[in-house]
Amino acid sequence: MISVVIPTQNAQTTLPRCFDSLIGATVHGVVKEVIVADGGSNDDTLAISDAAGAHVVRGGKSRASRLAEGAKAARSDWILFLHPETALDPGWEVEAEAFISRVTLENLRAASFRFGLDEFDGPSRRAEAATALRCWLFKLPYGDQGLLIPKRLYNRLGGYRDVAMEDVDLVRRIGVRHLVMLRARAVNKTVARPSALLNLTLTALHALHVPPSLLARLG
Repeated sequence: MISVVIPTQNAQTTLPRCFDSLIGATVHGVVKEVIVADGGSNDDTLAISDAAGAHVVRGGKSRASRLAEGAKAARSDWILFLHPETALDPGWEVEAEAFISRVTLENLRAASFRFGLDEFDGPSRRAEAATALRCWLFKLPYGDQGLLIPKRLYNRLGGYRDVAMEDVDLVRRIGVRHLVMLRARAVNKTVARPSALLNLTLTALHALHVPPSLLARLG
């Protein structure tokens, strides 16, 4: 049903956690294959991927090129793009399967997950709230929220393009009417993120169709 595509570059510290969140879906037959699109890692990323039974393909230097190469190798009708630092909530596959069952060829849609962080401090909760507000107002998820999309729709839109903020670029082409926000979370390792004010500023600029290359400079 789903091919999971994970773009990697020296991801040995985060990849096992990402793989762990896919085990239940694999056991239940929802995930049919996991594809690691690697940009030339020189740590244990490839060994970890091999031990997990993932199919490894060679990608380019940019994350967009790795995502695109992973999609080319995907054999399922649905693709789940997932960053290596992201782990999905337990049971996510139940909601994903229910969503997929409601999508028709006449009305192809994609979906992303709610954003979460693995820390419990105030800044992490504020970052989650700002992201939730952005998604509620504009349906603008970023790549660290995952993207579940029919391969047919992905190909129709031209897939990932090698541009700055490739996630924003693809979401724009999907369009608000064809994007659903699921309830399950994509929980990320805590890293430095834009402030809530900058986050909302970027969102407003996105709504005005400012090019992704300019948004990347601000973010």
